Amino acid sequence: MVPIYALTLVLLVASLCADVDKTVKAVKSAGKQFARIAPAFLSMLVCVAIALYAVPESLLTQLLARESKWLATVFAAAIGSVSVMPGFIAFPLCGILRGNGAPYMVVSAFSTTLMMVGVATFPLERSYLGTRLALARNGASLGIALIVAVITGFVFGELP
Repeated sequence: MVPIYALTLVLLVASLCADVDKTVKAVKSAGKQFARIAPAFLSMLVCVAIALYAVPESLLTQLLARESKWLATVFAAAIGSVSVMPGFIAFPLCGILRGNGAPYMVVSAFSTTLMMVGVATFPLERSYLGTRLALARNGASLGIALIVAVITGFVFGELP
């Protein structure tokens, strides 16, 4: 993340050098947008955090470390699609799932849908993108996530 922050800072300074007034105006506009979106985003994060806290890790492992890789992949995609969590929590959780016997294909479906598909964030997306575009984005993301999971299954020898 540090390189991204550094690049952002460099580009902000370059923008300031090019046109101070436009840059200040853009930063103020971004701040207003952030202030407008923050309450809805924070309340959504709190609700999802409470829901994830209520679901024990053993239940997740039981669902995702099944004999049927296809069924486990579907469960993983569904759970990932409705969950919201930052990467620094999601990736260690994926390591725990993998350590408890979940196949790479299943972990791939879970982590990819977790990062790309936003059932919990859909109301927020709909308000900014519109219903049609939000549905299209989520549908395409789900399709891509499932393709990635299948490719992962082949790469790691979990599928014939």
